[in-house]
Amino acid sequence: MTAITLQPLPKLLVPVAASLAPDNIHRMREAGARVRECYRVMTKGGINIVGEVLKGQGTFFEMTHYPLDDVIDRDSHSQYYYHAHRGGEPEHGHFHTFLRGAGIPAELSMLNYPQASEPWPQGDKAIAHLVAIAMDAWGYPSGLFTCNRWVTDESWYPAEAVISLLDSFVIDHASPSWPVNIWLSNMLMLFRPHIEALLKHRDAVINHWQVLHPDKDVFEDRPLEVTGQLAISVDDWLAELEAVLV
Repeated sequence: MTAITLQPLPKLLVPVAASLAPDNIHRMREAGARVRECYRVMTKGGINIVGEVLKGQGTFFEMTHYPLDDVIDRDSHSQYYYHAHRGGEPEHGHFHTFLRGAGIPAELSMLNYPQASEPWPQGDKAIAHLVAIAMDAWGYPSGLFTCNRWVTDESWYPAEAVISLLDSFVIDHASPSWPVNIWLSNMLMLFRPHIEALLKHRDAVINHWQVLHPDKDVFEDRPLEVTGQLAISVDDWLAELEAVLV
């Protein structure tokens, strides 16, 4: 029998603004300006992103989705919710962002995985997790991360398919908060290179784990929860983007 050589995982590298195309930098800077505008109007009102999502939702419980019925844009088929379960400080909680089945082009196929031990949502119920955004206790983003299928009960699409869906994520209504929805929609644009890196790394981690555990359904393996994470700072990233193109 030929021995299988386990290849080392590629490093998850932080994107560098200087390596990006000028058109993409302009788009990210525009998204960053909208993010900052959301902060400006919310700060004037004495509110923040997390506080707006939790407003009027009663006692805050771990694992409960906020708002209680999630936020869904019926036109773009984008969806998000906020919750907490990762142990508090320095993270207060995080947003999970998705694109629902009706917004996923028919030519995009979910992974063919015969070892699946749990059913994956299909057809109109299919759903693709895009990225999670960790928030600190002051209501500001502190990191991005991707996770295993069992965490979000999603349909599993390969990284390149999910990347092609990122531009489709937009929440274009005012519930539960217009600035929160504008902020979240533009965060996925501002940090697009980071999200792409995380998704590609996610697939590499899944493949690596499968080689290590060939008899398991890797997508339901509880020890594998978060596949990768990157710390972020809106101000630092915008400063780097602004330094590249003047």
